[in-house]
Amino acid sequence: MTEEQRLPGGNTGGAVRIGDTVRRIPGRWTPSVHALLRHLAAVDFPGAPRALGFDEQGREVLSFLAGEVVGTARPWPAWVHSDDALRQVARWLRDLHTATAGFVPPPDAVWREGGIWRPGMVVGHNDAAPYNAVWADGRLVGFFDWDFAAPVTPEWDLAFTAFAWVPLHARHVVAAEGFTAFGDRPRRLRLFLDTYGWNGPTGQFIEIVRQRVTASADGIRRVAAAGDPAYRSLVEHGIDAALETAVDELADFPTG
Repeated sequence: MTEEQRLPGGNTGGAVRIGDTVRRIPGRWTPSVHALLRHLAAVDFPGAPRALGFDEQGREVLSFLAGEVVGTARPWPAWVHSDDALRQVARWLRDLHTATAGFVPPPDAVWREGGIWRPGMVVGHNDAAPYNAVWADGRLVGFFDWDFAAPVTPEWDLAFTAFAWVPLHARHVVAAEGFTAFGDRPRRLRLFLDTYGWNGPTGQFIEIVRQRVTASADGIRRVAAAGDPAYRSLVEHGIDAALETAVDELADFPTG
């Protein structure tokens, strides 16, 4: 077998590359994610890995998305915060939601952080952030790490993606990532929403973002308290506290 290569990242897991495949330890949610990925393959959605089953060690096997990733280094490359990247991500998310609007999860579907599908929902990626994106020659190839995929309203997935890419996270977090053009964030948010096709008022959307981020912080603490070591590490590194800071700062986000 081809030698295993440890891939960067993995706050709540980890992965290795073997040839043109990625191997990861599965979770109870993995069969549901694979059903989603098989649906995306069936409708020819190009921006996601393909589910290839499991290997002899019981690890899930996915196709490898070839290209450039930001990895774990900070700050990120300047192009991550370009208007072009923002537009490409918004179009990718719009196309994903269109593709998953026709997906009905299996009746016994289990998702990592819960979620019950009902008509009108999509199955969102829920973690379509720069650290999960693959680029090649300035083009967005797609997103990996679908562990947090789950049924949501389109706005819920849109809110987290805007939070990550506009970006709307706490100032100290995005400054470390290389973004300090805070006065440009209202324009960038409108550009992102217009490209996706969300035409509601900015103030309304910011409130959705604040609810989404609050839910994320609460979820991290809840799972950590239940004993999950990966989530305990997130709390120890102040991830939930940084999210709360972002929620507080967004209360003053200019929406006029």
